[in-house]
Amino acid sequence: MSQITIQCRLVANSATRQFLWTLMAERNTPLINELLEQVRLHPEFETWRKKGSIPTGIVKQLCEPLKTDPRFNSQLSRFYMSAIATVSYIFKSWIKLQQRLQRKLDGQTRWISMLKSDEELVEQSQSSLESIRTKATELLALLKPIQSPPQTQLDNKKKRKSSKSSSSLTQTLFDTYSNTEDNLTRAAICYLLKNGQRVPNEPEDPQKFTQRRRKAEIKLERITEQLESSCPKGRELTGEKWLETLLLAVGTVPNSEAEAKRWQNQLITKSPSIPFPVNYETNEDLTWSKNQKNRLCVQFNGLAEYHFEIYCDQRQLPYFQRFLEDQTIKRNSKNQHSSALFTLRSGRIAWQEGAGKGQPWEIHHLTLYCTVDTRLWTTEGTEQVRQEKATEVAQILTRMKEKGELNDKQQAFIQRKNSTLARINNPFPRPSQPLYQGKPYLLLGVSLGLKTPATVAIVDGITGKAITYRSVRQLLGKNYKFINRQQQQKRRLAHQRHQAQKQFANNSQGDSELGQYLDRLLAQAIVNLAKTYQVGSIVLPKLGEIRENIQAEIKLRAEQKIPHCEEAQKQYAKQYRVSIHQWSYGRLMETIRSLASQLGIVIEEGQQTIRGSPQEQAKGIALSAYQSRSLS
Repeated sequence: MSQITIQCRLVANSATRQFLWTLMAERNTPLINELLEQVRLHPEFETWRKKGSIPTGIVKQLCEPLKTDPRFNSQLSRFYMSAIATVSYIFKSWIKLQQRLQRKLDGQTRWISMLKSDEELVEQSQSSLESIRTKATELLALLKPIQSPPQTQLDNKKKRKSSKSSSSLTQTLFDTYSNTEDNLTRAAICYLLKNGQRVPNEPEDPQKFTQRRRKAEIKLERITEQLESSCPKGRELTGEKWLETLLLAVGTVPNSEAEAKRWQNQLITKSPSIPFPVNYETNEDLTWSKNQKNRLCVQFNGLAEYHFEIYCDQRQLPYFQRFLEDQTIKRNSKNQHSSALFTLRSGRIAWQEGAGKGQPWEIHHLTLYCTVDTRLWTTEGTEQVRQEKATEVAQILTRMKEKGELNDKQQAFIQRKNSTLARINNPFPRPSQPLYQGKPYLLLGVSLGLKTPATVAIVDGITGKAITYRSVRQLLGKNYKFINRQQQQKRRLAHQRHQAQKQFANNSQGDSELGQYLDRLLAQAIVNLAKTYQVGSIVLPKLGEIRENIQAEIKLRAEQKIPHCEEAQKQYAKQYRVSIHQWSYGRLMETIRSLASQLGIVIEEGQQTIRGSPQEQAKGIALSAYQSRSLS
């Protein structure tokens, strides 16, 4: 994606902030809460969940009668549209996550049923280990293609076919296992899969196998817990549920330890204090101007009488100035330009939590988030977008004309599309900047780990060889000292949270911005390295699998250290997390995506293996992405 999100502070007088807070906190957020509850309690909800999607328009249908409800009326039409879009997006994301978790659960369950020791495989097949090894060798010869080294350009097609077959070998083994009833064949497939599609020469280490199986079981337990999590909930800003839980805990004896733990979690968890944001999906819903102080201001559709001043840093100021320039050019040309080529794509009003005492609209800060298409910053990038949109409109017109005789409504639609096409072909004036040209066969793989937050490998996809590696210390250079400083801060904050928990006080100590600063430094170093070597793409690992691998590794360490005490294991795991580098992997990868998109570097996703050094994992991620291109 070439889109990034920037933000700024919205400054207005107290009456304006109070009016907006009242709409968002006392009208819009309760409406979203009610819609979430109605969708969850709908008789067809379970059917929708299994099907994998909620019918289009069902949230809007549920919202219509609520517009006349005294609790939710007196809102702007944009606010109702935003509530509908927010609820639809929440459930769409939740259902997609549930489906992904269910697939992971099914796959992990199947893998655990196949992950057996050599002794168990001998017992299952009712044959010797040597027979299993012989059968495994026969299967490899039958299923695994002969890899020929790619020496010339003429061999590229053969090499791609070989990569495609090799990358699908694991799936072929799983399919063969499901389609056969022969115990010896099944045992040989299990033997190959647990040994990385090869027949090892060394005997199996029982202790290492036990640890490996326990890791797989821990993953299964975590996925099961995540799958059983509750449905999406709203934001309860009044604190009534917290008081209800407190009264319940004081006057009632819990039925189980799990119930007591749930009550405790609800009481020590900080309740949400800010309302849901309001989305403006159309870039022309925001009107930009300058006031008498020559400061940038913005007005919103439906709130035209309210002006908000823009306060941002110097890095993001050019974007907001561009928003004003685009609208000014379109207005002065009497709509001869199209808003489809505006640098701004959409906006979102939200409140950021502040500290202090007083009215909430005085404590919290009003913020505007803007989505920007970085390609529209330059002439060359704008031309790319213009060609894409012009092709899309031309295809629509072709399909309409193929229908033959058209009614008045269809002809009016064609006329509008022709007008749109003419405006798209009249691009905005932009500064010129050559597009990034990378070498498609060069990839930069990034592996994430427990003790090494990020390791980088530059890989040649054709030869399969690594050109260079970079560790975190090499990437950060003199800035590596900030990692130790961040670790010390995390230990101090963890101690403060622990003390607050002992006193049953608010334990949300927050975090400094040092971690975010480190993410930017590390991401910038990675993107600069990619630019230096002119790589075609940066390959990032799938985040969900990384988290599961890390959590499984930590829990296994705790079980090995303290075998028979679950509470002591949890305490050890907690202390171990504090003792090592804690990293916000999602934030780091999002920063890499943002910086790479500004340069036009493609971002891909690859599979990070569990075994191997960080360098080998980074190399494997890059190669897996290169091979997946052949599959597609």
